[in-house]
Amino acid sequence: MNETGRVKIFDTTLRDGEQAPGINLNREEKLRIAGQLAKMKVDVIEAGFPAASPGDFDAVKQVADAVKGPVIAGLARTRREDIRAAAEAVKGASRGRIHTFIATSPIHMEYKLKMTPDQVVNEVREAVTYARSLIDDVEFSAEDASRSDVPFLAEVFRTAADCGAMTLNIPDTVGYAVPEEFYAFVKAIIEATNRPHVTWSVHCHDDLGMAAANSLAAVRAGARQVECTVNGLGERAGNASLEEVVMSLRTRKDSYGCETGLDTTRLWGVSSLVSRMTGFPVPPNKAVVGANAFAHEAGIHQHGVLSNRATYEIMNPEDVGAGGSRLVLGKHSGKHAFRQRVEEMGFSLPEEKLADAMAIFKDLCDRKEIVTSDDLEAMINSEILAAAESRKIALRTFLVQVGEGHGTATITLDDDGREATDAAAGNGPVDAAYRAISRIVGFEPELEDYSIRSVTEDTDAIGEARVVLGMGGIQVTGRGASTDVIEASIRAYIDGINRLFRMAALKGVRLYGKNAG
Repeated sequence: MNETGRVKIFDTTLRDGEQAPGINLNREEKLRIAGQLAKMKVDVIEAGFPAASPGDFDAVKQVADAVKGPVIAGLARTRREDIRAAAEAVKGASRGRIHTFIATSPIHMEYKLKMTPDQVVNEVREAVTYARSLIDDVEFSAEDASRSDVPFLAEVFRTAADCGAMTLNIPDTVGYAVPEEFYAFVKAIIEATNRPHVTWSVHCHDDLGMAAANSLAAVRAGARQVECTVNGLGERAGNASLEEVVMSLRTRKDSYGCETGLDTTRLWGVSSLVSRMTGFPVPPNKAVVGANAFAHEAGIHQHGVLSNRATYEIMNPEDVGAGGSRLVLGKHSGKHAFRQRVEEMGFSLPEEKLADAMAIFKDLCDRKEIVTSDDLEAMINSEILAAAESRKIALRTFLVQVGEGHGTATITLDDDGREATDAAAGNGPVDAAYRAISRIVGFEPELEDYSIRSVTEDTDAIGEARVVLGMGGIQVTGRGASTDVIEASIRAYIDGINRLFRMAALKGVRLYGKNAG
């Protein structure tokens, strides 16, 4: 008799998951994935379809020989040669299983098998009896069960159970079922079959996006094994996602009254491993293991999470191995998350400067797809901390044009509250901009050094410019940052001039003309 609250997890990533177009795992990759599945404590690993090819046979055999803990299953059609190959492949497992199947829906029997219902029942009888003669643990699946007739399906399952199958699987092979309907269907099959000693299993596909929901509905109806794959990989739209099923049972134990024996802290790592091995990326919005599963950008959400994570997180990220919540800074972020990030970076800004920094940050978000901590640090250093030194001039607008090695620039500055515009030509856009700024402020310092570097690596990276200006015996360093290197260069020059004004005032030096005196 089944333990009422325990649901077994049958992982078929290495078999059904590998059948997804574009996936071709070699023996070493299968072994590595199987090893991690074992550490995560799945109950059954379906390692492959031994009769499909010599390579698949060898991979199943290697997993069976090397991986201890879970039951290792090999898939087989009801053909004797398939069953014999599966038995041989899993022979080295501490606990091996033959998983044999045949279709039972009217459309499959007529068009694919070209067999009558009586012939199918006889095929099941012979196949399960033969498998049971080779191994103690036999599972039988009725392919396309969800489109099969209940009385006939119950007869097939009774035959399989009476011939020695200890696990009976009800697949929704083409993802046709809907949860409320599948619940009633599974319940009706269990009752009509009336074999209380067996474990009932389900195997749902995601063609309509309901594989996990259908699997959970089946658990509510009495199923105690769920067949699923890591990241929901599999034929067509894939299978029920292992991580979604497991965490649904854990998170809503109050609703299902069941739990699994998995170490859920390994879910994130196994998901990442399978993604790398298969070349199938995990969508950012994927439930449980997606990059955004525990990320919050909206200000209202961030404020809630900072106050109490349970306001917007129904699972602890640490419970799935995700490491922790992430407050993603973006244009929807609020001041609470922004303040936390700024403080984590080591800045202590008064409210007024924090508001200024956030305004600059929001403007940057409109211009840059991803704003990193390095971007934010560069902007705070150049636009907030430098500004704390009582800036005299500020950039309003700029327009530059470049052609054949020459440049022109039109600059508009706020000069102590007075708007001033001027234009100049130069050897390039930066040289022209610096000449225009000098015309506005009335003096031209010596440009002793100029450099610019990328703060981050993307094409929309922040550029941080640095200039060293000298005049009247004073030397200062100016910095500026922007996604536009021309703007960064202009801001660095303006920052340097503001510092010259401040230092000149402190030393009593007058700044005018080409040189100071």
